[in-house]
Amino acid sequence: MNRPPPVTRRAVLGGVAAAALAPVAAAAAGAAPGPAAGRAKDPAGARAGGRMRGMWVATVANANWPSCPGLPAGRQRSEYLSWLDLAAARRLNAVFVQVRPAADAFWPSPHEPWSQYLTGVQGRDPGYDPLAFMIEAAHERGLAFHAWFNPYRVSMQPDPARLAPGHPARRNPGWTVPYAGKLYYNPGLPEVRAFVQDAIMDAVTRYDVDGVHFDDYFYPYPEPGQEFGDAAAFARYGGGFPDRGAWRRHNVDLLVREMSERVRAEKPRAQWGISPFGIWRNAATDPRGSATGGTQSYDDQHADTLGWVRRGWLDYVAPQLYWPIGLPVADYAVLAPWWARAVAGTGTELWIGQAAYQVDGASPQPAWRDPAELSRHLTFNAAHQEIGGDIFFSAADMRADRLGSITRVVRDHYAAPAPPPVIRRTR
Repeated sequence: MNRPPPVTRRAVLGGVAAAALAPVAAAAAGAAPGPAAGRAKDPAGARAGGRMRGMWVATVANANWPSCPGLPAGRQRSEYLSWLDLAAARRLNAVFVQVRPAADAFWPSPHEPWSQYLTGVQGRDPGYDPLAFMIEAAHERGLAFHAWFNPYRVSMQPDPARLAPGHPARRNPGWTVPYAGKLYYNPGLPEVRAFVQDAIMDAVTRYDVDGVHFDDYFYPYPEPGQEFGDAAAFARYGGGFPDRGAWRRHNVDLLVREMSERVRAEKPRAQWGISPFGIWRNAATDPRGSATGGTQSYDDQHADTLGWVRRGWLDYVAPQLYWPIGLPVADYAVLAPWWARAVAGTGTELWIGQAAYQVDGASPQPAWRDPAELSRHLTFNAAHQEIGGDIFFSAADMRADRLGSITRVVRDHYAAPAPPPVIRRTR
């Protein structure tokens, strides 16, 4: 996700997805330029509240906050407030903060231990309630607070014995699967699905969150030569499915549908949504897919994101469109309209995940060496009324403002503050 250690999204783009893009990197250099950057008009004036202007604040591996484990509580608080100050300075209206990065908690949970990213020791009390503090501070500044949860990742290392004593994964070793140097809960086990939901819903019901958010991690991104070890669970529960992929999608579908039902029942005003990998399926695989050639969430993470939208299970979807305009294998100008068509008429709001982290004067892709690229994305979005805003990855890159790209976005598109969006459910 961020600079060392490479985690979540940054690892995906640097590994699996980048591998998919490699054959056409040279072609991208000669791609036609996209539309010029400029001030955008809001085509969705009837949308309640404002357009989404969010940023992700990652806590896994101390990517954004806290800057390192074991800081005194006062220093942690001041660092967090600096991120909110940044959001306000960039005229954002929402923060998406990772509060359960790895089967742990940034609040006093009865289900899981305190996160090691707070104190350096999993299970050690930081001496205050970070989640309560974060929500109150965000609301004081007029920012919506979306609590970001990772459902299945247990640890950034594969050994359950290194988890805190009493950790659910140590008490129930059969729940876990080591894979590619990390440890995951097995999505195919009903007891895992129930536990994960209970752990998340504890925060949803007890705290004044404005949103409940998952990212792109369901089944892990595939690694060449490695198999996710769920054969026993498939043998027990996979009867009636044509193959393991269909069964895995069913498992993730159950989690998403049941989370939708529980969030809407327990906290009706909270916005429930997911930020998946940006490609559902390629058109070469499925004619309903996009004219792209990259990793496919339907097949690789077993996440049927289009199905979730069509079934009304999400209040919003925020696909991670972390590619520039004109990249043949994954063209932003192809994917944004594809997603706009996908949500049309469904009642599901569409926000776009923007790759602030990609902008770099040393990028191998010429588009990301252009300080206007991100602003072009928002200008392009304005032609599609279904697109209701953007979320930027990540907070550190919003602060870094490489090449002045974020300053340009703010100048061109965020001339004045805007209230957070309000989603009116139609079903």
